[in-house]
Amino acid sequence: MDTNFFIRGLLIGFSVAAVVGPICLLCIQRTLHKSFLYGLVTGLGAATADAMYGSIAGFGLTVIAGFLVSQQAWIHGIGGLFLVYLGLKTVFTKPAEQAAKAEGNNFFGVYVSTLLLTLTNPQTILSFAAIFAGLGVGGGKNTALSATLVVCGVFLGSALWWLLLAGGISLFRGKFTSRWLLWINRISGSVITVFGLLALLSLRG
Repeated sequence: MDTNFFIRGLLIGFSVAAVVGPICLLCIQRTLHKSFLYGLVTGLGAATADAMYGSIAGFGLTVIAGFLVSQQAWIHGIGGLFLVYLGLKTVFTKPAEQAAKAEGNNFFGVYVSTLLLTLTNPQTILSFAAIFAGLGVGGGKNTALSATLVVCGVFLGSALWWLLLAGGISLFRGKFTSRWLLWINRISGSVITVFGLLALLSLRG
């Protein structure tokens, strides 16, 4: 029974992470322009955020969950602005310049920036709450072990997706010319910017 909870959490984490969004594009872009490790660390930041929201939902921390959801407007706004910034920076950055700056960056900054960016989507907690309720964990008695196993599964499942994505992209990294990398910058940066603008426009609804 306990093993089943872990396996379910693993599948949930993998599925949630596999949705193509701004973090996915960011992981691809960093892997192509920097290295496999930069892409993987980007993904681990997102996986940590998923595990944190999964913990809140799984352990039934309704006060914290309620606060995050009630404050989602300004949190979502900050996330939207950050996405626009990242998108425009990516569009106007040349591949050669990025490669020269790669060594000066640090993994901690990459990890934290992705963690914070992923946390700016409080609606994620509602998804995890619904999923956990369907699995019969969280918010009840004698569910601490089950919730822990599911959360661990969520983190490892999410991390597995980012490992596969960064690893797969890195295999083809050497095949991309400077011109290809420039267009990848422009396209991915534009899409990331659109995600940010949509997040900001949703605040008016």
